[in-house]
Amino acid sequence: MQIGPFAVVPRSREARLNVDDFRAAARRRLPRPVWAYIENGADDGRTTAANADAWGRWLVRQRVLAGVHDVDTATTVVGDDLALPVLLGPVGLAGAVGGAGDLAAAEAAARYSTRAIVSTGSTHTLEEVGAAATPGAWFQLYPWGDRRLTGSLIDRARAAGFGTLVVTVDVPVVGNRLGERRYGMNSQPWLSPGVALRYAGRPRWLLGAARHRRFSLANLAEPGGRGGIAESVRRHAIAMRPDLSWDDLAWMRRRWGGRVLVKGVLDADDAARAVDVGVDGVIVSNHGGRQLAGTLPTARALIDVVDRVGTETDVVVDGGIRSGHDVAVALALGARAVLIGRPWLYGLAVAGTDGVAEVLGVLDAELRRTAHLMGVRSVRELSREHLVCAAEVAAELVW
Repeated sequence: MQIGPFAVVPRSREARLNVDDFRAAARRRLPRPVWAYIENGADDGRTTAANADAWGRWLVRQRVLAGVHDVDTATTVVGDDLALPVLLGPVGLAGAVGGAGDLAAAEAAARYSTRAIVSTGSTHTLEEVGAAATPGAWFQLYPWGDRRLTGSLIDRARAAGFGTLVVTVDVPVVGNRLGERRYGMNSQPWLSPGVALRYAGRPRWLLGAARHRRFSLANLAEPGGRGGIAESVRRHAIAMRPDLSWDDLAWMRRRWGGRVLVKGVLDADDAARAVDVGVDGVIVSNHGGRQLAGTLPTARALIDVVDRVGTETDVVVDGGIRSGHDVAVALALGARAVLIGRPWLYGLAVAGTDGVAEVLGVLDAELRRTAHLMGVRSVRELSREHLVCAAEVAAELVW
């Protein structure tokens, strides 16, 4: 169809130019309960909002006539060479967003020579993902009270070819995620007629869900069967360890025997303690704002952690990364790379594996463009000298 010189493009073919475009498209496609699961934070969501806002509080310095032909985006994290300093963070129940779930993340990451971190709560088993992922993939472990169960997951991950262990330490208890609780997407799943209608209003999602049937935590299924979502999620909740300690982390470090990162650190003292335990990297994270409302945004916590342990160990950060500009700021503040969670889920909801790859492509292009305009040949050159605090600029303008 033509209107004057312009062709009318169907919504399904509209260009998705940034992460916000993917977010809007995902919101249209997903049932309200699933949207609440991936989007909402703890309590009033203030930490989730603060994460995204904090990156914008830094301005970057633009330099001209720098003679930059192309930007090198390569980095190294705990010995892994990455062509793009953006990893796909671990997400439980990704199959509920799109049936390809964890396999889509692994394939998309491979296209950009980076890593997808497979969650303990994945909807594909460790063995399935290990067979499809790049050798030496990363596995995220929730440490549980039952060391036999925790140990068995560590052993399975090693046998499946995973090369790096990421231990999440910020969920001794589950945060008060109101959106999940309202729609039965929490540790006690339920379904009411009203909630069922929310799913029925998204027939395209329902067809995909019926085809893939990826709703349970596959790694927690009873032997001999995949099990249902309610069974596996409740098993996960029961196994959580409220009194997790540094001794537990040290035990997991010894049991794994390979490279270990600790995820969920916001305090510099905790980062230093983790290095003393022997971890190879620290991931500054507040779980996407899903655990504690009112805690530090990760852009702020990153500074303290890098200043304390950045010369001893690799520091990675997640939380609120929504653009290549945000990635550049994180690297300039001292991170070796970033993780994204919600953005790759938006891509998964919209177009499966290709959608996840498109999100990585958007961030890659934005990062290259930002660094180029900053006069930087390699993202490894980025430092705090390339940044200006927006609050300081505002104060000067007022003065």
